[in-house]
Amino acid sequence: MQRTCVLILSVLAGPVMADDKQFTLDVDPALVEAGLIQHLLPRFSLKTGIQVNIAEGNADLVLGDGGAPAVARGDSVWGLSEASDPDAVRFSDWLLSDVGVRTLESFGNGFGPAEVSVAAREEVAITGDLVAGEKAALLHCGRCHVVNESNRMNAIGSTPSFGMMRNFSDWDVRFATFWELKPHGAFTQIEGVTDPFDPQRPSPIAPVVMTADEVSAIVAYVASITPADLGAPIQSQ
Repeated sequence: MQRTCVLILSVLAGPVMADDKQFTLDVDPALVEAGLIQHLLPRFSLKTGIQVNIAEGNADLVLGDGGAPAVARGDSVWGLSEASDPDAVRFSDWLLSDVGVRTLESFGNGFGPAEVSVAAREEVAITGDLVAGEKAALLHCGRCHVVNESNRMNAIGSTPSFGMMRNFSDWDVRFATFWELKPHGAFTQIEGVTDPFDPQRPSPIAPVVMTADEVSAIVAYVASITPADLGAPIQSQ
């Protein structure tokens, strides 16, 4: 039965795309049985043109136990593993984005975005210049993320906006150490903090080079943002 589900999902994810527009996903069978994956994948493929192929083990991305919390239902939480494949990274970004969260909540049946526990964690001191932070965020982050209304039409729609990420209970830690989160480390250099790029693995895009003061300023700016209203989860009938 499980193998049948795998074959069905490959069809439901959308038409076969070019080889450079696909990735493999290892997903918890519970999400397949609930019908959530059949709901998410066609919508992601329609939005991006990326084919998602379900695989068991050795996949580009895993949605299951562990990883960064992404999906929740009651006390159950499913997380996304780190990924290096750009199409897999795009799916991760999409699922955590405003559009992804709305797609997840539109399925209903108790599913929604996961909230990260803040128990026993050290909060980040907010000491930066928020005016400088807005400028730095638009310069360095605005190529992908919607920072505010001024760059809404220039960002990548499938990446989470600053307003959406402001809802994360650990938003301050995420922003203060963002270069440690995939895919940022592959193209980000923080002066005096990160190691130089491996000559054998140069940045795949124009690198983002920032100072520690700019990072602190961005955190201060994000602290001033009103979290985006994601609305209440849609209740199943």
